[in-house]
Amino acid sequence: GTDKITFDIIFREKENYELVKRSKCLTKETVAKLYNIPEERICDFVEFDPAYAIKFTIYRERPSGSPGEGDIFGCQQYPPLLDIEIPVE
Repeated sequence: GTDKITFDIIFREKENYELVKRSKCLTKETVAKLYNIPEERICDFVEFDPAYAIKFTIYRERPSGSPGEGDIFGCQQYPPLLDIEIPVE
């Protein structure tokens, strides 16, 4: 939408999805820290077991396409997620 960006993290294997869930390395709190935003800007955080997916939505600072908004399609927001380290059990 114009005021939100949604992230879908989809795992190929159930085992990897379950590992990330158990590790608690990807939670509403960790997303807020990774993106340096208050938790209140995260309006939705869902672990969707049937699809082995974690989905979260963040309110944008500015509406999509407005002056000063740097990623109109929200497709360049993933790099902070690359810094997550998942401990292997």
